[in-house]
Amino acid sequence: MIDTNGTRFDTVVQIRNVTRWFGRTTALDDVSLDVPRGAVLGLVGVNGAGKTTLIKHLLGLLKAQTGSVRVLGLDPVADPVGVLSHVGYLGEENDLPGWMRVDELLTYTEAFYPSWDRGYAGKLRDMFELDPTAKVKNLSKGQRARTGLLVALAYRPDILVLDEPSSGLDPIVRRDILTAVIRTISEQGRTVLFSSHLLEEVERISDHIALIDKGRIVLEGPLDEIVEGHPLLTVRFDTPRTTAPTIPEGLGWTGAGHEWSAVCANGIEAFGQAVLEAGGQVVDQRAPSLSQLFIARVGKPCTVPTNGIA
Repeated sequence: MIDTNGTRFDTVVQIRNVTRWFGRTTALDDVSLDVPRGAVLGLVGVNGAGKTTLIKHLLGLLKAQTGSVRVLGLDPVADPVGVLSHVGYLGEENDLPGWMRVDELLTYTEAFYPSWDRGYAGKLRDMFELDPTAKVKNLSKGQRARTGLLVALAYRPDILVLDEPSSGLDPIVRRDILTAVIRTISEQGRTVLFSSHLLEEVERISDHIALIDKGRIVLEGPLDEIVEGHPLLTVRFDTPRTTAPTIPEGLGWTGAGHEWSAVCANGIEAFGQAVLEAGGQVVDQRAPSLSQLFIARVGKPCTVPTNGIA
């Protein structure tokens, strides 16, 4: 992305030391995050972790109480037009005017965006099998999600923000949204910020992840580097155990008796030495799934969001 002054932004979203309170509740706690241009970044966390609150700061809907937010070098609160003209957004609620027909909605939305690509909008409409004469209120949830995504994409935004876009949708619709479209725009150099509790989908389409827990980013970076740096190790002990080992380098212990497994967080050599001293040995090493890594880091599985701070 190059702005009107000729400045190129290789980091399209930059968040620095952002904190947000709602009364006595800390929704974001000193959050810093960079989103590189062309990345598909999966933002994951349990209900109430702060995902939606963070996204609202990017869209200029909330102002940082401490710290700063920049999108393409701009403050989304001070310059909402400058930011939102480059950002496409689709949320879980997907609030579209039910009285409009699909073709009327596209014509109406086109008037707001000089960069609207009518030909691309038509291709997306055909891809999503949307009837242009159908009223929005008569569309199924999956069709409304497709329509909302079409509207978010047709002006070819530099950044696409998806906040729980596939919650409650069938697998075919999720495949359409999360595979074909997201990968296509990322390959064109555009950027996707994708918030979801569906970790298998995040793992399948994301090349970067940010794990947020209790308002703090506890893990972020390229997905392959994070997985490589957190191997899942299986340990066999000479004497069966009734409780998990107490080894600082091991996170999320599971197992019973002679065999236990954990994600190694701080170096395999130190982990292996601690295992030997505890009367065991490492017998297997493999890459963890994102779900296994999430549970190891957070201590509980990712859950479906409900109303409230998210």
